[in-house]
Amino acid sequence: MKFIVSSHDLLNHLQSVSRVISSKNSLPILDDFLFTLEDNLLTITASDLETTLITQMKIENAGEGGSVALPARLLTDTLKEFPDEPLTFEINLETLGVEILAEQGKYNIVGQRAIEYPQIPEIKEEVKTTMEIDPVVLYNGITRTLFATANDDLRPIMNGIFFDMNPEQVTMVASDAHKLVRYIRKGTGTNQDGSFILPKKPASLLKNILPREETTVVVEFDDKNAAFVMSDHKLICRLVEGSYPSYNSVIPQNNPNKLRVDREALLNALKRVSVFSNQASNLVRLGIAGNQLTLSAQDLDFSVSASEWLNCQYEGDDMEIGFKSTFLMEILTNLPGEEVVFELADPTRAGIILPAEQESEEDDLLMLLMPMMIGGAS
Repeated sequence: MKFIVSSHDLLNHLQSVSRVISSKNSLPILDDFLFTLEDNLLTITASDLETTLITQMKIENAGEGGSVALPARLLTDTLKEFPDEPLTFEINLETLGVEILAEQGKYNIVGQRAIEYPQIPEIKEEVKTTMEIDPVVLYNGITRTLFATANDDLRPIMNGIFFDMNPEQVTMVASDAHKLVRYIRKGTGTNQDGSFILPKKPASLLKNILPREETTVVVEFDDKNAAFVMSDHKLICRLVEGSYPSYNSVIPQNNPNKLRVDREALLNALKRVSVFSNQASNLVRLGIAGNQLTLSAQDLDFSVSASEWLNCQYEGDDMEIGFKSTFLMEILTNLPGEEVVFELADPTRAGIILPAEQESEEDDLLMLLMPMMIGGAS
């Protein structure tokens, strides 16, 4: 097995898939990349058993093909120190000896047999659901929802992004029981109704890859696995098993009090005022009267307090509602646009937070945050 490749191009491909490799693997071979050379196409695979990421690169100077597993960290750490120059890989598939020839050096490593590398899961054709989606739409959906996923060992279904699809639209939902994000994209759909829960790790990997993607992403899934096929990458992952809770039932429908305020100004004021909140609760009060929003926080243990006033547009009864400042700041950071709208019913019911203007006619983004009891530091 022999090929010549640019050190810079190879490093870029290795780094894009290396994020999938776990620091503590159950199988030693998962610390390796799987290299497969066929004709002039080099396929590089990385996996942690749950998630597999594959990238391909064209090789101009390729000799005999084959497959071998090569140590990931040793390879990437070495390539980082090279200038951009051609490297020749000569691999003896019998002895698994690997010789890397550079312009002014020679490096020897030992690979492992490709047959020991875990098999890549296949999506079952007879139960497969397929969708084509714009990479920008998929990236926006993942970016808007990922922060709201839970870290709950007892309820693993909450630890991922729920994809709910039909031929007309795609809905992505994430919730940790305190906050909820629902992103709907109309005009993009599947060949049939379908849904799955995408775990956090593959969602994060996609978030890193998608900004460089220019072609339509093909999504295929069955009852156990999902595959995301891109121009130079393919991600296959095991899905979270279980039924996602009925997310629409927790979104309050009648919210007569509507507050419109500058997103950046509110976020910056929150960052300042929340420093004075109780460290255990992070409670910040929002007092709304007329066209003035008052943010206030206090920590009685240290006798400190703070308040700020912001101009706003408000329709509804005067009210005071409490939120956990860290959650509210996360929501405001992940909402697009210059202004946000709060739709509120009363201090005990969840507040709906929306961008004042959706990014496009096809987009429908909604975020929800449960309030805190103002009387205590709950």
